[in-house]
Amino acid sequence: MTTSSVKKNNLLPPSLVSNLQEVLLSRKGDNDEQLGDPSKDNTNTNESNEPSTSAASADDSNESVDASKPIVLVTNGDGIDSPGLVFLVDALVREGLYNVHVCAPQLDKSVSGHSVTLGETVAVNSAEINGATAYEVAGTPVDCVSLALSGALFSWSKPLLVISGINRGSSYGHHMFYSGAVAGAREALICGIPSLSLSLNWKKDESQESDFKDAVAVCLPLISASIRDIEKGVFPASCSLNIEIPTAPLTNKGFKMTKQSMWRSIPSWLAVSANRHPSAGHFMSNQQSLGIQLAQLSRDASAAGAARRLTTQRKNLVEIESVGAAGKSDNSRVKKYFRLEFLDKKQEDTDEDLDFRALENGFVAVTPLSLYPHNESDAQAAVSDWISAVFHEGNERST
Repeated sequence: MTTSSVKKNNLLPPSLVSNLQEVLLSRKGDNDEQLGDPSKDNTNTNESNEPSTSAASADDSNESVDASKPIVLVTNGDGIDSPGLVFLVDALVREGLYNVHVCAPQLDKSVSGHSVTLGETVAVNSAEINGATAYEVAGTPVDCVSLALSGALFSWSKPLLVISGINRGSSYGHHMFYSGAVAGAREALICGIPSLSLSLNWKKDESQESDFKDAVAVCLPLISASIRDIEKGVFPASCSLNIEIPTAPLTNKGFKMTKQSMWRSIPSWLAVSANRHPSAGHFMSNQQSLGIQLAQLSRDASAAGAARRLTTQRKNLVEIESVGAAGKSDNSRVKKYFRLEFLDKKQEDTDEDLDFRALENGFVAVTPLSLYPHNESDAQAAVSDWISAVFHEGNERST
């Protein structure tokens, strides 16, 4: 299965369709009343003109839930079209044991951290992933999980398990604070739902898309064990599991319970010149042109105008705020452009139980993440016992 199997339905949002239908019906009722048609009951006309604020499912008619199967919610940080998510969902659907639902970002939000979209309208579109009920969200992974668990999008509000991934690139050490995939799993934990975050240690010029399929094959037994033990009530409580998969998934040395390290890459801000990067200049030119048009529309729409000049303490920086006045270009404003990159830093810590060290040594690193620092040692002990039990049972079955 490839990423091309994700198809987007470019349809109007169901809530908008509902509102339009209500308006059309109300207009029809008004016309019938004007024509003196006594067969039409217009007592609810005023009610039909009110906008809908129901928190019911956005599209229950297209959602099929088998009550005999547990619900698994899948999200990620790389976006709904990413191969990590597509391969994972395909494998879960082929298992035939779960109701698989997807709520994932429309675009790449892999380093969005635990950010949310507050006070703004978030667009949601249905998407087609074979065998799953899927939506793409114009927001962050945390938005996706929060929305899915709210009961406003799906007919349910509490899945058995939330899986976030598979992320392109590692999320160990301090990267956990930046990672959108880890944040999606953390949001589920905050809401009281067991969760897993999955990341593949992707390496440029070495990794390939099929590695995601191999990563799914490696993780699927752990996912199945998680679902089974959640149903039994023996899955480690009060923690989320961050699972880091080595670059060559099929040659891994096994699963290893690890501790979160202090590993971090070095942020490097690079100055970008529009002259040295014509594409950047063209992009900014387009954005400025659009901005000027929107600003002019705003000024034209204003009945009164006033201009105020603000001089800041920063050298060569003059800001002009104008409302309702004719717009003039401000050539005195200094604009600079920067791009953030992360540079790898060599780590000298030799503790074999740290997440990044276990991953470098070829293990699948499983790190418990707790919301409460004082519970970390208990969470690590519980996860260690659980992993031992899971794979001890697996070994007994294979012999």
